[in-house]
Amino acid sequence: MTLKSPARLLDDIGWRILHELQTNARISFAELGRRVGLSTPAVTERVRSMEDAGVIAGYRAEIALAKIGWPINAFIRMSIVGDVFTRITAAVKGMPEVLECHRGTGADSFIMKVAVSSVIHLEALIDRLTPYGTTSTSIVLSSPVPRRNVERSALEKAGGRGRSTKRPG
Repeated sequence: MTLKSPARLLDDIGWRILHELQTNARISFAELGRRVGLSTPAVTERVRSMEDAGVIAGYRAEIALAKIGWPINAFIRMSIVGDVFTRITAAVKGMPEVLECHRGTGADSFIMKVAVSSVIHLEALIDRLTPYGTTSTSIVLSSPVPRRNVERSALEKAGGRGRSTKRPG
C-alpha cells in the first residue's frame, strides 16, 4: 500500500502511528504494528510512506543539556535593521549554543533558543550577537510544558488539518 498524499496518510491508523513514534521513536516495527493493529510489513510501509511524504521529518535523541555541561537555557530575541540578515544567519549557524533560530514578524526579527554553561557564557554569546542588532534575553527557569506530541485531537480542537477527510454519509 503506497499512500503519498499527507491527507490520506493521516487516517486513524496514521495518527496512532505518529503518536507511538513521537512517544518512542526507537520502537520496533513489530511492536509498532502490534500497537496499531497492522502487520510488520504493513506498518513499515506506512512509516516509509509518511517519511517519503514529509509527514515524518526525522528522528532525534533528546539530550539532557545539563548533563553535558549546558544547564542554562535562554531565549534571545533580536531586532535587526538593514542588510545584516545574511550575516546574522551565517553567524548563528556557526554558534553551537544556538539550538534553534526562528525568523519572525513584529519587533523581533529573530528568536533563538540557546543553551550555555554559565551566565558568563551567556554574556559572551550575547556579546557575539550585539554587532548585528539589539538583543533581549530571557533565561528559562523551568519548562512546565516540555516538548509535546502533536495529536490529532488537539489539531481538530484548534481547527487544523487533523480532521478526518471522510465526508458525511
